[in-house]
Amino acid sequence: MSSPDIAQLMQLAPVAVLSPARIKELASLCFIEKVSRDIDPLRMNVMQTTAQSLYLLKGDLGLRFVDGSKKILRGATDAASHPVNNGKAQLLDSIALTDIEILRIDADLLDIMITWDQLSGEDSAATKPQGIISAPKRAAGEWMRDTSAFGAKKLHSGVFSQLPSANIEEMFNRLTPLPVKAGQVIITQGAEGDYYYLIEQGTAVVSRMDVATQHSAVLAELGSGDAFGEEALVSDNKRNATVTMKTDGLLLRLNKQDFIELLKAPLINQVDMQAAQQMVGDGAVWLDVRFPSEYAYDHLPEAVSAPLNEIRRHAETMDKKTPYIVYCQTGRRASAAAFILVGMGFKVFVLEGGIRAGRR
Repeated sequence: MSSPDIAQLMQLAPVAVLSPARIKELASLCFIEKVSRDIDPLRMNVMQTTAQSLYLLKGDLGLRFVDGSKKILRGATDAASHPVNNGKAQLLDSIALTDIEILRIDADLLDIMITWDQLSGEDSAATKPQGIISAPKRAAGEWMRDTSAFGAKKLHSGVFSQLPSANIEEMFNRLTPLPVKAGQVIITQGAEGDYYYLIEQGTAVVSRMDVATQHSAVLAELGSGDAFGEEALVSDNKRNATVTMKTDGLLLRLNKQDFIELLKAPLINQVDMQAAQQMVGDGAVWLDVRFPSEYAYDHLPEAVSAPLNEIRRHAETMDKKTPYIVYCQTGRRASAAAFILVGMGFKVFVLEGGIRAGRR
């Protein structure tokens, strides 16, 4: 297997409409596969864990459709510039008539990249927010084209992959740039939640103070494209950690009201107890995000303990193919945990009203 070069990708539709930066990214995220004569590359496609678009680069490929019609596709032709498996007629199977070369591209990844590029092409005039002199506000499209901060991998598995396109564009229109210096404290543990932050440039350190021991422990280091500050906004609670800049940089921040409207509302899916129990019966897993002492005293049958303050560490052992139903007493902590897990690529639902409401 090998990676395609940019010139090859520029010959394919709809790949060719991507910006140069996105095409460069895509070249490192897809691969060319050699398939021997008399082999069906579509059967190999079934074995993949994600849906893929296949392009014929070299050789002859026989195609058979559900309606009984047949066609021979030859590489390096206009017809081959489109995905083999995305035509109007439903494809039944295929056969390599010669040794061929197939390019495989993750279909969801390509769709997300195209969506971002299409949105970023509709730039509005850039405006400069009052009080910001050294970092003028860029138009939404400029931020969305920034592959250093918002690379394809983050778009494919993070919060943005779950948001409606209109919300993404509007979010970038409302974001405000904030130049920061090394050592600057951005949010303080115990303070009220007011903003959601995205790191465009720079590195930040997340730490938490143990109230009993007064010992501060570093929890994580964040870089370009990472976000923080969502937990207090989702749960309507106080900040549970301190974030300090490790380097100079530039943050993008979204106020609480805009965050709730554009990010929280479309991402937090709630289910009642009856629906949740049915989902558990079908294979979903209960996730109790309360403190261990609360879990030990009273928890739902077969629920897994994953305290909110440890949810990122616990996520390392979770299965992204499994649906999770997150709960706490009222739903606040569960909503915060769900937002974090959705951003990490998990399929998550929140028990509406928490177990307090679910047991009434």
